[in-house]
Amino acid sequence: MESSAEKKVEFVNPIDPDAVAENPAFLPYAHTVGGAVIRPEDKGKLQGRSITAMEQQTQRQMKQLYEQMDLLAKQAKMLQARVDVSYKIYQAGLSFEPVIGQVYFFYQRDNGSHLVSMISPEEWGRSLSKPECLAKIQLLGDHTWEVLESYSESI
Repeated sequence: MESSAEKKVEFVNPIDPDAVAENPAFLPYAHTVGGAVIRPEDKGKLQGRSITAMEQQTQRQMKQLYEQMDLLAKQAKMLQARVDVSYKIYQAGLSFEPVIGQVYFFYQRDNGSHLVSMISPEEWGRSLSKPECLAKIQLLGDHTWEVLESYSESI
């Protein structure tokens, strides 16, 4: 009689050993029926989308910076114009102490000299030596003068 050890049949694995992966987690595809579908990403497409997004964002930021620079340049020009006018007014000489926030008038006499006055052009009356009003001006808190209305291109 055969012993139980002799009855033991050798197990034969029906799966081909060449078809089994040693590390299935590193396969570029799903290794089971219920596994997630893994599709390789087109690197050129991904790179193209990333570059497009980057360019759009940087262009938007550059546009904002250019608008800010433009605004700053305009403000600098306005400030420089105020300084230039202020030099002209202070060189004219003042026979009174101007008050901050008050409105004055800047005139040019017939001899070319300048004058700052509290009197508006309408208040001069019928004087023969009436000076030409160049601008309506206001003294600001920083002691620069702002031109409220210009009546001449020379200011």
